[in-house]
Amino acid sequence: LEALGSLKLWQDLAQTLERGKFDGMFFADTPGVFDRYKDRVDEAVRYGVCWPSHDPVVLLSALAAATTHLGLATTMSTSSYQPWSVVRQLSPLDYLSGGRIGWNIVTGHLRGEHRAVGLDQLDHDRRYDRADEYMELCYKLWSSIGDDAILADRESGEFADPTKVQRVEHKGQFFSCDTVGPVLPSKQGRPVLFQAGSSGRGQQFALAHAEVIFAIQPNLAGMKKFMNDLQTTAAAQSVKVPGVTFGIQPIIGGTEEEAQAKLNALIEKLPLDGAVGRLSGTMGIDFSGFDLDEPLENMQTQASQGLMKAFSGIAGEKPLTIREVAIRWGLSVGMPQIVGTPEQVADQMEHIWRETGCHGYNITPSVMPVSIEEFVDGVVPI
Repeated sequence: LEALGSLKLWQDLAQTLERGKFDGMFFADTPGVFDRYKDRVDEAVRYGVCWPSHDPVVLLSALAAATTHLGLATTMSTSSYQPWSVVRQLSPLDYLSGGRIGWNIVTGHLRGEHRAVGLDQLDHDRRYDRADEYMELCYKLWSSIGDDAILADRESGEFADPTKVQRVEHKGQFFSCDTVGPVLPSKQGRPVLFQAGSSGRGQQFALAHAEVIFAIQPNLAGMKKFMNDLQTTAAAQSVKVPGVTFGIQPIIGGTEEEAQAKLNALIEKLPLDGAVGRLSGTMGIDFSGFDLDEPLENMQTQASQGLMKAFSGIAGEKPLTIREVAIRWGLSVGMPQIVGTPEQVADQMEHIWRETGCHGYNITPSVMPVSIEEFVDGVVPI
């Protein structure tokens, strides 16, 4: 509750990340509310499962003001916002911060989000078809203002040359727009684009648009397979592989036993109903009627297909039960946990990097802000 009501806490965290040489601070926002589990919102509300869903965009200007070079990336869903709205919200932040803003593009897999904004939920691949046109319109808006369009001429009183500001006239299958670019672009032209699609269609979208792919894979074998699949798809499309960052959750202790005890304590405190509720919302399946000790099968879903596939048949491990996956989801949204001393965590991060060829990590905290401080002070120097 303290974090929800304190700008200073977030500014302090951003400054800790900057001190720790982090490239950026990434908000994996969940708009709407989880409502799949038992077909209600009770568990999400009772246990605070991504609720309240305060918009992280509101924080970015305060965090930019408190830092000098830290990147600031936020999720915005193509279901909740029109292209013009996203450009108008993010590009001023990018302009004011000197180009430090990133946009994590999600197509909106959460049923609760669609219900909140009064939209019917499209099927999985159709959402990506719509998102391709969404990005086409965003690119038009970002490129509307020419490089030398701004005059700012005090003598003539002319602010801009209208002949160098291109009108955007777009009428497509999903979107219609008739305007000019609403905001001044940063020097790089637009925010850095992130994407986290892990299904086949999601990877195609990421390769077409993203500069950074944020991937959640349950273990090293899954990470290697993801990289191989991505490289194969990129070669088939004759495009370059973007930077890939894998999600991990370090659990750090003075000894390996101490770190394991920390993890056990977190698992013990985890409300199982809240964890299963979160898993149900992400996977688009109500798990309340399932035996939680049965393996998670490869069921069809119109929600997050890539994550369902990754966790229903984990390479190199025995099949995980719904209970085991839910616990992972409750603690780390499925990201693998690296448990040990600072030296062991650093060694494992290096090992993953050498084995996969990834470009970095999205490090998710376990307890805020202590676990980030432990990483910055213990692992970063190593």
